[in-house]
Amino acid sequence: MTKHAIKTALLQVHSVIGLALSLVLALVGITGATMSFEDEIQASLNVGIMRVEARSTPMLTPDQLIARLQTNPDFGKVSAVTMASDPSAAVRIRFARNEGGARPSSIYVDPYDARVLGAPRGEQFFITVRKLHRWLLLPGDAKGYGRQITGLSAICLIAMLISGIVLRWPHRARSVKMWLKPNLALRGRGLHRSLHAVAGTWVLPIYLVMVLTGLWYSFDWYKNGATWLLSRPSNAAAPMKPKPARDVGAADAKPLALDRVWATFLHEQGSRFATAQLTLPPGADTVVRIRSWARDASHPGARDEFRIDAVTGRLASSDIYADKTIGERTLSSVLDIHRGSIFGWLGKLLFMVAAALMPLLVVTGLLLYLSRRRHRRLSRPTLENLVPDERIARP
Repeated sequence: MTKHAIKTALLQVHSVIGLALSLVLALVGITGATMSFEDEIQASLNVGIMRVEARSTPMLTPDQLIARLQTNPDFGKVSAVTMASDPSAAVRIRFARNEGGARPSSIYVDPYDARVLGAPRGEQFFITVRKLHRWLLLPGDAKGYGRQITGLSAICLIAMLISGIVLRWPHRARSVKMWLKPNLALRGRGLHRSLHAVAGTWVLPIYLVMVLTGLWYSFDWYKNGATWLLSRPSNAAAPMKPKPARDVGAADAKPLALDRVWATFLHEQGSRFATAQLTLPPGADTVVRIRSWARDASHPGARDEFRIDAVTGRLASSDIYADKTIGERTLSSVLDIHRGSIFGWLGKLLFMVAAALMPLLVVTGLLLYLSRRRHRRLSRPTLENLVPDERIARP
């Protein structure tokens, strides 16, 4: 196969995939850029309810907080409690889904008297944006087919990135200017091609990182394979198993004692933690998961995780970030790598810009496709342009 034939075939593949997935890729790019600084936006919108006046009185324990909230019939079952070592930080309470499958808005409460400070503004907006980004707002959420569509789109994007870089390979491959500087003096099709090629070159490494980490959330086989590859054999082969069922009338008769869980956690962590999130178990399970972030944590993925029995207060397992291998730290930081936050504020900005450029690539790619079709149509010889002998020979 000649070089021209290979490039023609790659162009067809590039164009077909781009046309088929243009809307999905544009949506994923816009929503991803929107969520890049979600934490900072939420903190700015809710600064008035996330802080309280520090007082000399002791803060309420988790059981005391929940007990006071449960007296209000408007609140459902508590699913998570986020507490901080900072005496001026409010406690965030999340609720379990109701019978209709909807999750009520979380609330911030005063850690000293459980007074409700309010629901965070912007929470529902970002929940909707996240569902659109991950599952295209299709039914079933993570269990629906939207998850597979975005996963297949990510795989196809890899094919587009590879074919695109091959198609634009310049004759002067060592020229940095040729690779990275668009020719804004051009007009029409030439300008569209320059913008599409150069923008694609700039974002290619970032898109590869986004795709390789995004597949983690789309396919279990990919997640399991990455865990097997990057984890130590003992951790990959022996995930934590659920506790065996207790005799009826024993565990089921005893309510969860979150204060025991909290006491065990404080014994393990002491004053090293800045924020800790207690996630209550679903159903009849008794093990509470606590995710803890240290004061000097470099990114959200740099967290310790504990599992503590809420009946006995016994530590079931601990997963300390400092003890992890490089591969295991990578696994725990997949989301931070995906959004660029592992590289700090500048990394988040670069990843946001790259995601926001996806609509530009979609639009310029579509314009180039329409231009090629129009060019081929105009270049075809018509009967009126043929000489008499050619008209007779033409069937």
